[in-house]
Order: sequence, then structure tokens, then C-alpha cells
Amino acid sequence: MEYRRFGRTDWQVSEIGYGMWGMAGWTGSDETQSDHSLDVAVAGGCNFFDTAWGYGAGLSEQILGRLLKRHPDKRLYAATKIPPKNMKWPSRPDYKLEDCFPADHIIAYTEKSLKNLGVETIDLQQFHVWEDSWADNEEWQQAVEKLKADGKIQHMGVSVNRWEPENVLNTLCTGHISAVQVIYNIFDQAPEDELFPLCEKLDVGIIARVPFDEGTLTGNFTKSTTFPDDDWRSTYFVPENLNASVDHADQLKPLVPPGMTMAEMALRFILSNPAVSTTIPGMRKEHHVASNLGASDGKGLPADLLTKLQQHRWDREPTEWSQ
Repeated sequence: MEYRRFGRTDWQVSEIGYGMWGMAGWTGSDETQSDHSLDVAVAGGCNFFDTAWGYGAGLSEQILGRLLKRHPDKRLYAATKIPPKNMKWPSRPDYKLEDCFPADHIIAYTEKSLKNLGVETIDLQQFHVWEDSWADNEEWQQAVEKLKADGKIQHMGVSVNRWEPENVLNTLCTGHISAVQVIYNIFDQAPEDELFPLCEKLDVGIIARVPFDEGTLTGNFTKSTTFPDDDWRSTYFVPENLNASVDHADQLKPLVPPGMTMAEMALRFILSNPAVSTTIPGMRKEHHVASNLGASDGKGLPADLLTKLQQHRWDREPTEWSQ
């Protein structure tokens, strides 16, 4: 496992982190399996784990809390997120700060997360949605600094809305934010335009989420792929999204190097960008852990392949189904 500096926190985090959404609220989740997969990841050198209160109303946080207790001798970094007060994902431009993150809500849900995780301080707390129009509102700033002063959190981050990588730039300039979480993958290359350069300038850590474009960049989806009604993906992969996503993924298949899967190529694309601190694929099963961690060897992808992959950038606009 290779490690990278996580911005101004100065942490050395595994460049393959662990996204824990799929362990709570997705079809097929199994806590015994999840516990085992997490232990395998720790054994493989993974030390950065990203969860949220919104993943199963605290269940995913509790799963991470158990992991922390099982490995007291390891320095494992726990990142979680505060849900918006209105419980709506993503935020909308017309939402006000008081709709999503009033100070008492920020404090209250940090306390809930502390209890679920079983820790005295959270390494990285994050806003689970965001609007850059809130940047200069002192209410959230004062709440964040109070949590830091009280030792409840070490650092604060922002998880940026899907396909809105610029919707945080002014917020980062306030100096209260140490990390940004953004969708970045072969298709979603827009963060390279403005967000990544600003993060490098301000020494803000970058968490690249959704490395497989919710699954299409594994190359395993077809236009007939379906999900159960109680699975979040059933509302995301509506026909207009699924069909277009599969078409774009199919165009990548001829570029996958011999002996490499499309999923590995997708991870190596992300890790080839030195601006990224860590990426957080979801890993519910042991074989997912083994294959994903195996992409961390410092080799990245050849320059000629990266050039070809850059041509597969796919700029999309937020829609009703792109929550």
C-alpha cells in the first residue's frame, strides 16, 4: 500500500481508502461480511475509512466503530458526515443554511456520530451536501471552530454535490475546511479544472469518491441491469442514465491493458493524478478489497493511456435522478 499526505492535516493516508456507503442501505449488505472485509483491508494497509450518519441512520458509523475497537494498535482515520437537517440529497441552490446546517444541528449530529463511532474525537467531520452561497455565513464557521476547540473533531471537510465541483471554491477560501470530497473518475474529470488547483494552493486534502461511476466503470453493467426497488441505485440508474453510462463504458473496453480489469484501470487513472490524496471505492466483499488494494503500487498508468482516457471525459449536468 502506498500512502499520501492528506493536505494540511499532514496525515499519511492510504491512497486506497474505504467507502462505507454500501454497508448500510444497499441490497445484499451483511454485517458479518462487512466486518471481515474491513479487517482484511486493515491487514492490507488501508487506514482511511469514510462513512456518514446518513448511511443507514448511523449503522455504517457503528460498523466503523467496531473496526476501530478491534484494532486499537492501528492508526486508522475515521471520516464521517453530517446529514442536512432537511434530509434532502443533494442540496439545491434555493436552500438556505438554516434548512441544512444550522449550528445546533451541526453540534447535535457530531455528538451522534461520536457515540456511534465510540470515539472522543472525529478525525474528519464533513458536510454531506453543500452550497457555496453559504461560504461566508458565520453560523457554520463558528460551529466548526467550536467543535475543534472542544476536541470533538480534528478537521472539517465538505462533500461536494454530484457534478458540481466548483460549488465549494469560496468555502475553501475561508480557511475552515481541510478536505474536500468530490466525484472524480475517468468520466468525471471536471475537478481538474478549478477545484484541484485551488486545493493544491490551499493545501486541502482531496478525497476522490465514486471511482467506478456507481458501478459502470467496472464494465459489468449492461442495458438490462436492474436493481431492487429498495436499492438506491434503482432510482439513479433510470434508463436515460443506465443506457448512456453503459455506452460510455463500452467505449473504454478496447483500452483496458492485457491482464487488467476495467475497475483496476479506473482506480489507476485516479491514482495517476498526484493531486488526489485518497480514493474511496466501496468494498463489501473480501475479493473486492483484495483487487482494489492491489491497484496501489505506485505505478499508475502509462502516459499514452492516460492521454487516451482523458478523451473520455463526460461532462454532465445535475438532474432530478442524479442525487
